[in-house]
Amino acid sequence: MDRSARYGPYHGGDPLAPPVDLRDALATIGDDVLAGSSPQRALRELLRRGSDGMRGLDELAAEANRRRKELLDRTNLDGTLRQVRELLDKAVLEERKELARALDDDARFAEMRMEELPASPAQAVQELADYDWRSEQARENYEKIRDLLGREMLDQRFAGMKQALEGATEEDRQRISEMLEDLNDLLDKHARGEDTPEDFEQFMAEHGEFFPDDPQDVEELLDSLAQRAAAAQRLRNSLTPEQREELDALAQQAFGSPALTDQLDRLDGHLRAARPGEDWNGSARARGDEPMGLGDATSALQEVAELDQLAEQLSQQYAGASLDDIDLDELERHLGPQAVADAHTLAALEKELQRQGFFDRGADGQWRLSPKAMRQLGQTALRDVMDRISSRTGQRESRRAGAMGEPTGATKAWEFGDTEPWDVVRTLTNATLRSPGVPVRMSVSDVEVVDTEQRAQAVVALLVDTSFSMVMDGRWVPMKRTALALNHLVSTRFRGDALQLIAFGRHARVVTAPELAGLDGVYEQGTNLHHAFMLAGRHLRRHPNAQPVVLVVTDGEPTAHLEPEGYAAFDYPPSARTLGLTVRELDHLAKIGAQVTIFRLGDDPGLARIVDRMARRVGGRVVAPDLDGLGAAVVGDYVRMRRR
Repeated sequence: MDRSARYGPYHGGDPLAPPVDLRDALATIGDDVLAGSSPQRALRELLRRGSDGMRGLDELAAEANRRRKELLDRTNLDGTLRQVRELLDKAVLEERKELARALDDDARFAEMRMEELPASPAQAVQELADYDWRSEQARENYEKIRDLLGREMLDQRFAGMKQALEGATEEDRQRISEMLEDLNDLLDKHARGEDTPEDFEQFMAEHGEFFPDDPQDVEELLDSLAQRAAAAQRLRNSLTPEQREELDALAQQAFGSPALTDQLDRLDGHLRAARPGEDWNGSARARGDEPMGLGDATSALQEVAELDQLAEQLSQQYAGASLDDIDLDELERHLGPQAVADAHTLAALEKELQRQGFFDRGADGQWRLSPKAMRQLGQTALRDVMDRISSRTGQRESRRAGAMGEPTGATKAWEFGDTEPWDVVRTLTNATLRSPGVPVRMSVSDVEVVDTEQRAQAVVALLVDTSFSMVMDGRWVPMKRTALALNHLVSTRFRGDALQLIAFGRHARVVTAPELAGLDGVYEQGTNLHHAFMLAGRHLRRHPNAQPVVLVVTDGEPTAHLEPEGYAAFDYPPSARTLGLTVRELDHLAKIGAQVTIFRLGDDPGLARIVDRMARRVGGRVVAPDLDGLGAAVVGDYVRMRRR
């Protein structure tokens, strides 16, 4: 059997590159979400900025724009006019030399004709169309002008034609003319809807050599031709009116006949009608010193247009933008294989985050971080906190299985977060009954653990200030990360504890960890610690046999309280009534044995004076951490009080 293999270039990025680090990516997205961005916008920002070792879309787009600027700065679009002028000057000079050696009257008349040639190269070339040259060298230079114009005009529509037709014979030019005529006839039929696949196949069989990009049907042929024709039109738009007039006049002399111009004008009409969406009206102001012919200049402007389109794709600023919109072939051609590898990495990151379920869509149709993502964010926040605690105190995180209560003698199916010991006998029995045979194959569903009596060891209320000053002073994200860290610690390590998160601004309310993470900063006056203490007291009283703990994170004095009618009253400076109601609720917490710690953010003297008095009143503590140490302070205080 023939087992021959075919090999080609690899386009999938670096096969030896490490896998995408979803933890770092999710942590970055999480910080943006905590700061108030939507998950979808946070993901877009990550893709735009990139990360260590991964260029983002902004950097790739900047490289495309830099390449475009370099191309325009290097290019001068009037190269063909310069070449025509140089060839014309050489032809006239050689002819004058030959005439100077002649003694007949016709030579004197010819000299006068040379002296009176128009200053415009186009008009001079046109006037010399019927001139009988005496110098063979002059005749060759003049014929080079006609040949150059024909090749340049064709090169504007068909890339590479200028080089292919260099030194072409009359037979070659006739074949070009036949191709153009057949092409226009084919496009005529296509415009009327009368063409067939056989018509296209016959055309390609006869003239396929002129189309190296190998279009597969008329539509692909139109796409290729229209893009280059539009670039040629943008080139024309970029020239001065005088330059355009010169080129129009010179075009009539292409190959010594206006027939080529007529065929190309007919072709341009077909392309404009078939592809009106191309940029036919744009222009590009090239400022360089490197002169280019019409064909090369058209290629340069086509490349500029491709770079513009590539930069737009990379910017992802248009409606419905997707990484799938990026043309990887164009990206590699203009920016190299490393850019393609970076684009693959970004696409893989986006798809992997969605595939692994870090995002889900809510009932309102908006994307949110999934519970899995929230657990990951909480884990990351807790890991950062524990690293900070360890570096500060030398403590290390420890895991103690079976700390949830006393065994009941029964077993239960394992659930995520369970730390109880496995019941090995029940687990192996389940695996054997589920799939009898040797060897036994276990699955997660087979695992059973020792059932314990769930006893609430501690009841914890974490009160976090969500007034606008927290946003203004950069305390918003550290506050949220602290809450996520504590929530993750309680839900995974101390599942018997009852934690409640209470957010307080003008009013107070109970929130879940995902709700707090997505909470936007809203400008409202008031720090209603009175209402927050009321909600904390309700939570503590639901667990009378647990150790009550109240943790307060705030950067402002109590400036609001809840009236019996249910509305919040605001006063600044704090009124006696607000302070009195707040202290009364604090006394209620002290009566049920709550251990209170207040984490004071900022250096406001009024806040420091009030919270110190409140803490002394109930035998609590005041901690004034910096923002980087807030999480370690809160989590460390919770663990300390729990152990005590």
